[in-house]
Amino acid sequence: MADWVTLSSLATAGGTLVLAAATFSSVRSANRAARVAEESLLAGVRPLLLPSRPEDPAIKVGFVDDYRVMTPGGGGTADAVDGIVYLTMSVRNAGTGIAVLDGWHVETAIDFARADHPPVEVFRRLTRDLYLASGDVGFWQGAFRDPSDPDVAGVIETITARTRITIDLLYGDHLGGQRVISRFSLLPYGDDKWVASVVRHWNIDRPDPR
Repeated sequence: MADWVTLSSLATAGGTLVLAAATFSSVRSANRAARVAEESLLAGVRPLLLPSRPEDPAIKVGFVDDYRVMTPGGGGTADAVDGIVYLTMSVRNAGTGIAVLDGWHVETAIDFARADHPPVEVFRRLTRDLYLASGDVGFWQGAFRDPSDPDVAGVIETITARTRITIDLLYGDHLGGQRVISRFSLLPYGDDKWVASVVRHWNIDRPDPR
């Protein structure tokens, strides 16, 4: 004779197992959908800086000590005046979100075969946040004012000799994430012009694409 109590328990256990499997599948699917939605949201606010185009209009850039320059499209400026170095560069945001420029680092001699970037901690902070809308053209600016700064002499020598200046820019989205370091070069052109080019990009808060 069948043991109905045992059969009932087995049936209940089987039903519970099926329900648990369905719940697990549903939760996993929901988590996957949430990750896809989050990635789509991040992609929608992701910035990417490149040099502006040569046909873009020049931008008037002013420094806190009232030094002013006209930064041409597709290029930049590099001036050494009374021991102070003024650097600017015209950039455009090819990404889908607002770019917030945060820091910069200048090198005058660099091995481009090197695959790394300077630590985030060594970047010089901008005295103001520079915002650049998606698809728009803006500028970056930086200055060396302390004569005891160990980098000043090398930068002045590079400007005077008119050789390549390497500029690493640190920026992110307007939410404070998705930070990127983009490596630019200012290359001398003619007697007094500098042409901008981009060399490489590194993701700081996300895996690199390579």
